[in-house]
Amino acid sequence: MKKRLFLFLGFCLIIPVLHAQKLELGGGLGGLLYKGDIAPALHPGFARPGGHLFFRYNKSQAVSIRASVMAGSIGAKDSEVRNPFNQARGFSFRTRLTEISTDLEYNFLNYRHDNLRRAGNWTPYVFGGVALFSFQPNQEASTNYRKNGLALPFGVGAKWQLGSPWSLGIELGTRKTFTDYLDNLGEVQDLNNKLAQGDPSHKDFYYYTSISLSYTFYRIVCP
Repeated sequence: MKKRLFLFLGFCLIIPVLHAQKLELGGGLGGLLYKGDIAPALHPGFARPGGHLFFRYNKSQAVSIRASVMAGSIGAKDSEVRNPFNQARGFSFRTRLTEISTDLEYNFLNYRHDNLRRAGNWTPYVFGGVALFSFQPNQEASTNYRKNGLALPFGVGAKWQLGSPWSLGIELGTRKTFTDYLDNLGEVQDLNNKLAQGDPSHKDFYYYTSISLSYTFYRIVCP
């Protein structure tokens, strides 16, 4: 009898620890934007659809760790950029893009995960991490280059607890890449055509703005 009692008490002591390890699973939709040789500045008209799935581990009220998978496309047209050089070049592209990333989130407010009915529970946050991405332009490459690479994702967001166990999030993120070929226009092109030259001093960026819904897996705590 005593052995069973000790096991029960031990179980009740372990469960709150597990309960503190809140796990979330979610997904969302959003838009992707590209910045590079064809679009030197962000152009809302070049937005393309994207979607993502994520797993979040809420280590504490302040810190969360997230792993994500994202897929979508980016694209741009010289003809829609108000720049004489772009107008004369007349290039365009569309690229399929996939990404796997892991991020560290920092919550600015006291975002509680242990209160299932906490009213007004929300927080803004910042995030940063590392990502692996691959891309495939819709045009044949004019030179050989790697179609995958490393990116550094970072950005800001906000999340709200809608009510147990659902949460809503919105996020604006930037991906710094180390390639100049997302637009299929890199530093080495047709040497006889000066308009076809990329700028090797500026690497390409892509941006992902999204809205997401997540489900938190709560554990029952012993009374």
